[in-house]
Amino acid sequence: MMLRLEGKMHSCPLFSNRIHSLSSRPLPCPSRVLRASTRRVQPCRAASSASQASLAEPAAYEKLKEVYDYLQSLPPSDRQGASNEILTTLNSLKKDGKLQKFGKRLEERVDRRNVFMGELRRVGVKVPDSIGKLSVRNDAAFLITVVGTTSVVAVAAGFLPGDWGFFVPYLTGGISIATLVIGSTAPGFLQFFIDKFAQVFPDYRERVLRHEAAHLLAGYLMGVPVTGFSLDIGKAHTDFAEAKLQRRLIEQRLNETEVDQLALVAMAGASAEAMKYDEVLGQNADMSDLQRIMLRSSKKMDDAQQQNMTRWAVYECCRLLSDYSAEYEALQAAMKSRSSVAECIRAIELTGSS
Repeated sequence: MMLRLEGKMHSCPLFSNRIHSLSSRPLPCPSRVLRASTRRVQPCRAASSASQASLAEPAAYEKLKEVYDYLQSLPPSDRQGASNEILTTLNSLKKDGKLQKFGKRLEERVDRRNVFMGELRRVGVKVPDSIGKLSVRNDAAFLITVVGTTSVVAVAAGFLPGDWGFFVPYLTGGISIATLVIGSTAPGFLQFFIDKFAQVFPDYRERVLRHEAAHLLAGYLMGVPVTGFSLDIGKAHTDFAEAKLQRRLIEQRLNETEVDQLALVAMAGASAEAMKYDEVLGQNADMSDLQRIMLRSSKKMDDAQQQNMTRWAVYECCRLLSDYSAEYEALQAAMKSRSSVAECIRAIELTGSS
């Protein structure tokens, strides 16, 4: 080794001797190096295995299971009020190191910013323009089927003998008229039948599963005490918002942090669909939830800000689902097998990185 001092090159005896002595030593056998390096990393592996073992231990979730069993024994009207006990239990298990992913996304600082359509495509949204456009596929299919079926029956019934050929066409035709009238004045009354009819589509079950699993995963990572889940598409998710706030949504205004966090949970299902399909069918309820959240914001938003909030929430949800893709797949498998909420949480915790 040479040191440059005052424009002259000088050798450093100390470093030269050390280099010479090191270079003169024979190199160790590769197998010895491998064994030595293996011995050095064994404690880390043991610690990691111990952590996984604590998570895999059924007793670690026994307390959580008891709370959820108690929740299921309550009437549906009282379950929302019991979310505080679930939140306390989840926080306790997190403090003890048993739940490492509950509220983990809150540890990352995510500031709201302007998001453009091109960015949505880069995070996996197939058709960014479909976000915010309410889907009418199921409604149109239901209406066409009802009108088409009753029309065919009415024409065929006209060939019946006697008075049957007169009254039956009028009765079946009245069904179409009644459906159109109700759909125009009070469409909510037809929603049950539309949801049931939607099950004839081949992609219905997969859409519902992806949609609801995304809500549950986003809620869990955002620190929401999930009280339950449903595999019925089109169901509102205000229970997530109220469970997160530990109060009714209408009781007081929301600060910007609360609005941002609840917006991610609200749009998680629609984001999951947008990453898989060109048309987002389940966003009607999600958009309704998001609208309610934005209306409760302490800082009033204009139309442009609300549209950007929608894009930003979808953008962050897509990032979340990509970052926790392994947990998302494991959660879908658990929900598909009709597992309990405690078992779904277990699937999230035991999959992927902590």
